[in-house]
Amino acid sequence: MDIYLANPRGFCAGVDRAIAVVEQALNQFGAPVHVRHEIVHNPHVLNHLRARGAVFVESLDEVPNGAVLIFSAHGTPADVEKAAQARGLRVFDGTCPLVTKVHLEIARHARQGNSVIYIGHRGHAETLGSMGHFQGDGGSECTGKIVLVQNEEDARQVSVPDPERVACATQTTLSVLDTESVLAILRQRFPLLMEPPKAHICYATDNRQRAMTELARRCDTILVLGAQNSSNSLRLVEVALACGARAHLLSGVEAFDGSWLDGCEHLGITAGASSPEDVLQALLAHLQYTFGPLPVREFGEVEHIVFRLPRGLQHERQAAPRRMLETAERGAPGHM
Repeated sequence: MDIYLANPRGFCAGVDRAIAVVEQALNQFGAPVHVRHEIVHNPHVLNHLRARGAVFVESLDEVPNGAVLIFSAHGTPADVEKAAQARGLRVFDGTCPLVTKVHLEIARHARQGNSVIYIGHRGHAETLGSMGHFQGDGGSECTGKIVLVQNEEDARQVSVPDPERVACATQTTLSVLDTESVLAILRQRFPLLMEPPKAHICYATDNRQRAMTELARRCDTILVLGAQNSSNSLRLVEVALACGARAHLLSGVEAFDGSWLDGCEHLGITAGASSPEDVLQALLAHLQYTFGPLPVREFGEVEHIVFRLPRGLQHERQAAPRRMLETAERGAPGHM
């Protein structure tokens, strides 16, 4: 058996930035620092930050007066942002800048009286945050509405007040192919559909899905490092399956099942955009320890995009967050 590692993989610039926001806030203000929702969807990252003093909450009612509050990378509804400001909390926004662009477009369409069809997954933090920016900036009363579309059937049935004044926006972590099929139906039903200048699928999601397509061409079995509630990781598994490969999602080496590799000749490994490289390397070490020396090949290109931290936080970043998980968190191969 040989192993292929995909590039790009693991942390994207938005995740790097979000984790750095929490790290820098802890450095500057000390513990505790409160974070609304999981800063990113990965248990290893969350446990590391909890150990440093981060407190993850779902409601502002859980945040004491005068506390430091950080919004997660997935985005936050506008009414929650206003409520935090009204409370006088010291707020830093960890929202991915690419998600923020979607928020701004949705708010603009609301001000202009257009309806917005949002393509995303019901209940996902990014969906809730983005849809929560319709009329969310204190603009004029909107005559349109925002509606959620999850699949092709929803696209065939969705209705808006004025079919000639409708725009679309999408969750950034969706599959490009799935989004295009839904958009094709919407374009047919709403000939004047206003689409964003560029697709809302973020560069990191698109790059990782393209790398997965190439990985699936080379490999019969693929392991995707990521959490079960990580949308971009789940999409990677879907892409692999669609390409005909066997694919398994696991949060870390502790979830690895050796039977997955029965009959495997070419094993592919990648990681979702919120999974640390440390976790992948621990899995790789476990495989080498269990099965003996295995040839490992990497392909593709590493991303070099960096997003700035919010104003008010020091800009002298420490080592990249992907390297900041402590040894105790990583553990020895097979003991995570």
